[in-house]
Parts: sequence; C-alpha cells; structure tokens
Amino acid sequence: MLKHTLFQAILDRGMVAIVRADTADAALQLAEACIAGGMDALEIAFTTPDTLDVIKTLRQRHGDKVFLGAGTVLDPETARLAILAGAKFIISPSVSTETIRLCQRYQVLSMPGAMTPTEILTALEAGADIIKVFPAEAFSPAYIKALRAPLPQAPLMPTGGVTLENLHLWFEQGAVAVGIGGSLTAPAAKGDYAAVTANAAAFVQRMAGIRQKQSGSKAS
Repeated sequence: MLKHTLFQAILDRGMVAIVRADTADAALQLAEACIAGGMDALEIAFTTPDTLDVIKTLRQRHGDKVFLGAGTVLDPETARLAILAGAKFIISPSVSTETIRLCQRYQVLSMPGAMTPTEILTALEAGADIIKVFPAEAFSPAYIKALRAPLPQAPLMPTGGVTLENLHLWFEQGAVAVGIGGSLTAPAAKGDYAAVTANAAAFVQRMAGIRQKQSGSKAS
C-alpha cells in the first residue's frame, strides 16, 4: 500500500481506536469488538502483552480490510518490529526523530505525540505525517484551532479525552482525525464487548454525520 494511500485511509476514517488490554486474548477480543462496530483503524498499544502477536493475528484474520498500527512505540527498534509484523502506522507518545526516520525508510505513517508548537515543528521537520496532539484531555478543542493559526500545514490528531459528545468539536477546530480510547473501550474491562461494539457503531454514525456536515459546508 502506497504511503499517500495510508495517509488518506486515516483521513477517510477520521478515527483511530486505541486497543490496550492486560492480555493478548483480551486485546484480540477488544479489537474484534471495534471492528464489528465499524471501526477498522486500530492502534495496538505496546503496553499490551504480546503486541506483535496481536498485530500478526489480526493481519491474518482480516488482511487489508483492517487498518492496523502500533501505539506506545518509544524507539526505532520497536517500530521496526511492529512494521515487520504488519503495522501500517506507528504512533508514539512523544517525538523520536529516529523513529520518524525509520518510518520514512519503510514508507509507513509516522504519528508522533506532541503538544507544543516547538514539538510539532520538530516532528514535521523530521518527516512526521500526522501529529498526535497528546494528551488532549489536558486542554479543550479550541487548542487545536490555536495551534493551526501559526501551523496551518500541520495535520493534527488529538488523542485522549475524545468522547461521543465532543467528537464534532475537535473537527470543527481543525483536527484531521482523532484517537479514541476509554470512551470507546471502557466496557471491555468488565468483559462487555457487545457494549464496545455498540460504542464503536455510535462513533461511526456520529462521524458520518460530521463528514456530511463538512461536505455540505464545502458545497455551500
């Protein structure tokens, strides 16, 4: 898959589900619950045991029908392992220029975490494709608009604190996508994967409404 196709895949979906669990089996169940609800862009966090096996298993089950990436990637060594396992994007909580360059070498998306204009510029200059603005729960959606004033070229993906209720606000302020964790996956802690699927479906429906509104605004 060409890199511009990978980038467009994130933009088209608008949402990345964060899969984080205490066991590999739980991560697989969580991932499948998200997929069943229509969320097929998944970040498998490296805080999950046997993350590489989870990525490989999901790749074997779904092929390119599911858009898989690895999260909580702290260094290029881990990024390379994830890429070889089938990850198409690499998400980090911070800016590692070495990791960004490795992603460029393998032509997968680099999505480092940054919060300040200095961090964002450092990431962009190193070759980052999308900036994970993290932790988003530390500020309001208006912060995205504030960042885009001096950095309109920066593709921003707020992560943390994104809910069904405030989803539209992040896009109204200029986000290209969002990362969604606890507000989507919390029921999994009690083994209620059906509720996760219902949450995913609700997010997908809400996202469709946001896209429809955006299309209407452009047409007018």
